[in-house]
Amino acid sequence: MKAVVWHGIGDIRLDEVPEPSLQDPHDAIVRITRSAICGTDLHLVRGTMPGMQEGTVLGHEAVGIVTAVGDSVRGFSPGDRVLINSTISCGACRYCRMGRTAQCDVANPNGPQAGTSFFGGPAMTGQVDGLQAEYARIPWAENTMHPLPDNVSDEQAILLSDIFPTGWFGAELAGVRRGDIVVVFGAGIVGQFAAASAFKQGAGRVIVVDGEETRLAAALAQNCEIVNYNTEDPVQAIMDLTNGIGADAVIDAVGVDAERPKQGPAAVSPDEGAKFDGEVQQIAPDAAPQDGQWKPGDGPSQVARWAVEVVAKCGRIGIIGVYSPTVETYPIGKAMNKNLTVRMGNCDHHSVTPPLIDMVAAGQFDPTALITEHEPIGSAIGAYEAFDRREAGWIKVELAPLGS
Repeated sequence: MKAVVWHGIGDIRLDEVPEPSLQDPHDAIVRITRSAICGTDLHLVRGTMPGMQEGTVLGHEAVGIVTAVGDSVRGFSPGDRVLINSTISCGACRYCRMGRTAQCDVANPNGPQAGTSFFGGPAMTGQVDGLQAEYARIPWAENTMHPLPDNVSDEQAILLSDIFPTGWFGAELAGVRRGDIVVVFGAGIVGQFAAASAFKQGAGRVIVVDGEETRLAAALAQNCEIVNYNTEDPVQAIMDLTNGIGADAVIDAVGVDAERPKQGPAAVSPDEGAKFDGEVQQIAPDAAPQDGQWKPGDGPSQVARWAVEVVAKCGRIGIIGVYSPTVETYPIGKAMNKNLTVRMGNCDHHSVTPPLIDMVAAGQFDPTALITEHEPIGSAIGAYEAFDRREAGWIKVELAPLGS
């Protein structure tokens, strides 16, 4: 079968690989009908998340049809149409019972202290082959899959595999309350869904900060207020928009590959730039961008710094943008001095997703307008390259199977 395979930093290929088989009684095999490319996948290729093993199939978002189930899988049968959670969970440990399924004690083969296990990730996440393939093995299938109603299309469902739940989780982490002014850093697909989720959870105003005009236009289409950090200082702009108070809640939907401003009043000084360069070297020492391809973000702590500055005293920050374990810079002193609450982590997909499936099925929210690119899996490498270059208009890339 065809699959997108990681061979090294800056080296991914569409390979012919063996079809997966059942390895455990809790496994299922799913024929993939839709997958997608996520910003997290770019971290793996750029080298800003270390520990990838050559030969790993990439991807952690998929919808498909069950073709086989292990003897211990209850509730699913061959022929069922399913949504696959990006994170893997057993459904029986104490964390799963608390709804904290991203911290399942069992799913990660590295042990209970290893943290989140997800598809297509580095060795520390369990090194489970990903979902950008024609077929995939789903560990702990009874808790890692959801049945899909007939009135939720594959295109709607692919955004429920990771992005919509993660955006919703970000708004929860930030403690969004009725009437809040919420700032979302990042107008990529996660930021778009974080903004939509903040409105759904009661926000009175949502301000989205980014440096790319087509992404900001998509946020404006959601009735967000927008700030371009390349044309104005986002800290000053947000203070002006909030009568000098700051935001009640901030969602960081960017993470380690943040870009620092290159122009305008927020452009960094040479000294600040040197500090950012040092962060990049520490986080991604093996990165080797060529002609602008697979380039790590050049301001790893930029959004973390801005978030602490723009949130009001006693405010709340939710971090869903990915920061790898090699990241060690955070403005903790300023955060403490403002009595901030900072929460972060990987989405608890199994517990967050079901109400969102119901929301889409009921016609209360249609996420498909935010899919900007539709590509066959045979064109996946070119799609990765365009997405990595942050080309205008590229917000979310859906991958369809061969022949569809």
